[in-house]
Amino acid sequence: MVSVGALRAHLLAARLAGPVGTPREESLRSYRLFAEGDQRFLIGLDPKGSWTPGELLGLMADRCGVSPDPGYRSGPDEIDPDLTLAGLDAFADRIATAARDRAPVLLGTGHPERLLGFYAVLAGALSAAGCRVLTPAYGRSIDISTRFGLRTHLLDYVHGVAVLRPQGAEAGGGEAGVHSHSPLPVRMALAAAAAGGGPLPGLVVGDHGWVCGAGQLGYEAIGLGDVNDPAPFVGEAEGRVAVTVPVDDAARSDYYGPLTRYVLDRAHLSR
Repeated sequence: MVSVGALRAHLLAARLAGPVGTPREESLRSYRLFAEGDQRFLIGLDPKGSWTPGELLGLMADRCGVSPDPGYRSGPDEIDPDLTLAGLDAFADRIATAARDRAPVLLGTGHPERLLGFYAVLAGALSAAGCRVLTPAYGRSIDISTRFGLRTHLLDYVHGVAVLRPQGAEAGGGEAGVHSHSPLPVRMALAAAAAGGGPLPGLVVGDHGWVCGAGQLGYEAIGLGDVNDPAPFVGEAEGRVAVTVPVDDAARSDYYGPLTRYVLDRAHLSR
């Protein structure tokens, strides 16, 4: 079992919270572009309100612990580890409810190189608890806008977690997953689930476009969010996203293992 104290110490030592690797300049740029309605930063969310960069900075100070000082414009950004712990508690409670209800679940990540292991362990635990881990639109192609233009990708599932593969990859192959903020994969997956007449997810677990895109469509969605991605936190503030855990999402993949164990312990799903 991972204690609260041990996890807090790990968050700081691994720089998942406290001073993190995201530069302040990058965060402020993201807030400005979100406020301007740039789809790359809305990542599937259609905000109910009109958010200014200053309002977003205030929100991220409240939800993540970044400095609220608009004059602080360069240097490392920061996440309050106590807010991360509170977010993990709420996240775990939602996982526990899904397990208790044996709800169908859909998991997906836009950060497969970092977070696939975190979600894969959750998928295995939920499956063992009797939840159906859904894999709609498996193997289908989807066009995603990238900085290099429109690129075709493949929707794959690895240990029950949706990821994008590069064009030409085979579903279930060994190619590395693609980093993406796009909400198009979750929209395609949910549309396929609805069209197929199969179960729809009672809970969507993910990040980036997966959590925002699902929440925008009215599904209960929980996930992780970094200080340079305001959309999941706006979604949470507006009631579209159920839980967003503030954490650096670009650390080494093994650093997230203690977070997974903590969530499973609290959800009473440890094996």
